[in-house]
Amino acid sequence: MSDFWSLEPEVAGELGDGSVLDTSVHPPIVSKLEYILSGWLGDDLLESFPCYVVTERLAKELQASACTGYRLDDVEVVTSPEFDDMYPERQLPGFRWLKITGKAGVDDFGMSAKHTLVVSDRALQAMRRHTLDQCGVGEFDG
Repeated sequence: MSDFWSLEPEVAGELGDGSVLDTSVHPPIVSKLEYILSGWLGDDLLESFPCYVVTERLAKELQASACTGYRLDDVEVVTSPEFDDMYPERQLPGFRWLKITGKAGVDDFGMSAKHTLVVSDRALQAMRRHTLDQCGVGEFDG
């Protein structure tokens, strides 16, 4: 059984015009994040390359778990007109930007050479206490 897992989170939207990116490098360096929800199926972990967003409840779970290799920051989450049409009554939770700072296969959170999110068993167990129904999970082979 693997000690580390490669995750493919739900892509529920895209980076908005309010995001600030340095596109001279790959992956781009994002210094301010606006995430536009266009269709969210409810997972607590979301992605829009190269950024990850978590709900407040998952952020609190991660903080309580003492996982390493990430930090939380502010994100502005807005909804697209399509989202508003599909979910006119939907109340959104708070969200946080999950910034990955660790090394894949070493820290609880890290990025692989292929720019995929890699998490430890401990991190995955903490995350699975919340909704990850749309998240692909596979063994990380280094």
